[in-house]
Amino acid sequence: MRALGSGLAIMVLSAQLSAQADTTAYGGPEGEDLYPDLTAGDEVAETVLHAASAAGLMWDVNDSLSFIPGYDIYCHWNTEAIFDHAGASRLTHDTLKLYLSHDDCDHALPCPGGINSPFGPRKGRMHYGLDLELNTGDPVAAAFAGMVRISKYNRSFGHVVVIRHYNGLETLYAHLSKRKVKPGDLVEAGDIIGLGGNTGRSFGSHLHFEVRFLDQPIDPTLVFDIENGTLKTKTFDMHKGVFASIAAAKASMAARKYHTVRPGDTLSAISRRYGTSVSTLCRLNGISVNSVIRPGQRIRYN
Repeated sequence: MRALGSGLAIMVLSAQLSAQADTTAYGGPEGEDLYPDLTAGDEVAETVLHAASAAGLMWDVNDSLSFIPGYDIYCHWNTEAIFDHAGASRLTHDTLKLYLSHDDCDHALPCPGGINSPFGPRKGRMHYGLDLELNTGDPVAAAFAGMVRISKYNRSFGHVVVIRHYNGLETLYAHLSKRKVKPGDLVEAGDIIGLGGNTGRSFGSHLHFEVRFLDQPIDPTLVFDIENGTLKTKTFDMHKGVFASIAAAKASMAARKYHTVRPGDTLSAISRRYGTSVSTLCRLNGISVNSVIRPGQRIRYN
């Protein structure tokens, strides 16, 4: 793990002190689709520029291109906002080939545990990463070499680290019990960036692991063979079709309909109201005929 040069370190520190902290997560660990404006944008860039100028530093776009991974793709370096929602519209290539690996030592699975919750729809919401099994205190490793962009506490993700990699991918590691890196740190694949935990909106120790490109989520199992801890391919073709499954899943979820339980409701009454059966309600909601339903609970009926 290497420290960042003094000029960029001051710029990163200025961005941290100047930008307003976000309090929510975009597509967070429980799959909540929270879409606040988390992009500090030009204000941060101007603030950093003024801070650098006041410190007597001469930093221009060429320095950013030289020192910051993927700067030519993102055109910003934000150490406060976890996601830049505007970035999702910038993928214009028919196919962009990303190089993931040249040697066996330049990639690593963040932790060896199996999947306990996959990427995709979950409880009526999108889950934009994998939940990998681990125990609190287990080491969590960087998937690829790159630079730490985010290291902070977030109310949804808990202790979270985001790393920007040299091919433009970003990886996110959430619910950590401890962070061992700070924004601007250069890391190699396999470097320990934190310890597993159960912080933020989490139920039981696990690692929420995401892979993104221009802030668009990618199923990590397209990149990693989780069972064997290896890459599936040394190159990855990035195109709009990679994200088509997400759009289809969202459309499917939008078509689902729910009943909010009121006092006195029963499964039988709900099934009659919507012209379905109790067994169908149980199958759609993962419950049994003997399950107790409570006011405020959402019951899917189609």
